[in-house]
This record gives sequence, C-alpha cells and structure tokens, in this order.
Amino acid sequence: MKKLTGQILWLIIAIYAFAVLLPPLFPKLESPFNAAINTAALCAFALIHASLRYRIRDVAVFVILCLVVSNCMENLSIMTGFPFGHYYYSDALGPKLFLVPVLIGPAYFGTGYVAWALANVFLDGADRRKDWLSVVGLPVVAAFIMASWDFCLDPTAATIGKQWIWQNGGGYFGVPYTNFLGWIFTVYVFYQIFALYLSKQDPASVHTVTDKAYWYQVACLLLVIALHFQADFIGLPDKAVTDATGRVWRTGDIYTTGALASIYTLIFASVLGFIKIARMEKTFDA
Repeated sequence: MKKLTGQILWLIIAIYAFAVLLPPLFPKLESPFNAAINTAALCAFALIHASLRYRIRDVAVFVILCLVVSNCMENLSIMTGFPFGHYYYSDALGPKLFLVPVLIGPAYFGTGYVAWALANVFLDGADRRKDWLSVVGLPVVAAFIMASWDFCLDPTAATIGKQWIWQNGGGYFGVPYTNFLGWIFTVYVFYQIFALYLSKQDPASVHTVTDKAYWYQVACLLLVIALHFQADFIGLPDKAVTDATGRVWRTGDIYTTGALASIYTLIFASVLGFIKIARMEKTFDA
C-alpha cells in the first residue's frame, strides 16, 4: 500500500510539472482552468503526503488553519490595507468567498504544506519535539520558504496577469513592500498555531517516516514550483504592461526577476533539501 501511495505521489508531481511548465513554453496549452488544475494537484499531493505522517485529525487542523487564517487576513487587508496593503481581486480566479477567490485558500494549503514539510527536513523533524526552539523555529523557517514563493510570483500574477490589483502600485514591479511582510506574517500565524497544537499532542502521533523517497518528493515538488518561473522567463514574450497607478513595466524584466529570485530562494531551498535528505542515515526523527 505504501509503495502504491508513493507511486501516486510521484504521478501527481509529474502531472503538476506538465501543467505548470508546458503552458509558458507552448501558449496554445494556456487555459482558464490551469490555475484550478495546478491548485488541485498541489492539494492532492499535500493531503496524501501529510496523511502518511500525521493523523487525519491533525491534517484537518492544518487545512482548517490555512483556509481560515488566510481568508481572514486577505479579507481584512482588502478592507483595511492590513497586513498586505491595499488591493482587490479581479474575476480572473473565479468565484469568491467573501472578497477572496475560493482558489486562494487551497493554494495556501498546498504550497504551505510543501514549505512546512521542507522546513521539517531542514530542522530534523522538529514537529515531533516540544522544546521552544522547535515549536517557534519550525514555523519561522516554513514561513520564509512559503513567502519566497510569493516573492517570485506576485509581480507576474498581479501586474501582468491582473489576478489581483494593487491599488497604489509598488516599487517591486507594481507590488508594494508591505505585501511580503504581510505574507510572512500571515503564514507564520497559521504555522505557529499548528506547531503549538502539535506540541500538545503525543509525539508518537507524528509518525516516523524512514523512506527517503517520501522526503525527496517534497524537495522535488518545490523544485518544480520554482522551475515554473524559469519556464515563464524562457517562453513568454516581452511587452509593456501598466499597473493600477499607470506606471509602465516590461514583462521581460518581471519574468527575468522572477526567474532569478526563484534560483536564490526556492531552488536553493530545494537543493539544500536534497542534500540534507541524502546525508541522513535513516530518518529525520532518529
């Protein structure tokens, strides 16, 4: 059964890779459904992968925290400007829950789990320990990994894709500085609550997984997420684009910056994860 589950996880990674890497290189494959397909693949991976290490109720707590905290923070920011800044969502991502597209919460969960799992790789299975450095350190590291994704993504999705609109623009290709502070704060909040929840549970409830392939899958999926920005840089054309303030940017500059940013954030984290996994003898929990 575990072998079959592992094969399914690799298949999901492959499906996700084709879904995110091919459309920038072959524009005819672009579809309004791409975002939904990509998010569904991430969530499927996260649910299956997490269920091998955590109890079903623990996975449910993580999912609920991601969905509730992210939706509350996003709605709060749209209404008040805190914590991300002043923006609103267009209709590009489909139906909304209050002021936020339904797809946003699952995106937080899918990518958020990958960042959480990789942070566990870096910190030798900190989710099984109750010392304050593990309980606080794991959410901090996971938050930096997760926020790195948005650091690479936001100018492309907002300024070029118009999926959300920054009303006052910003120096990072139309995205404000506050957005990234808001991101790391928001994801830290739900990571920290989950870490505190786990610290109150029996450590044995977090299963020891000795198969290196299980951990390699996380590093591999993060690498695919990062390579998406390389595909944008290689395949998409350079043209002028205007943000909400009327400032003109070049899409080629945005794609180039996203590709470079992904190398020194997401790809670095993935490579570090591969090295860390390869160096372990049996398991991160030993």
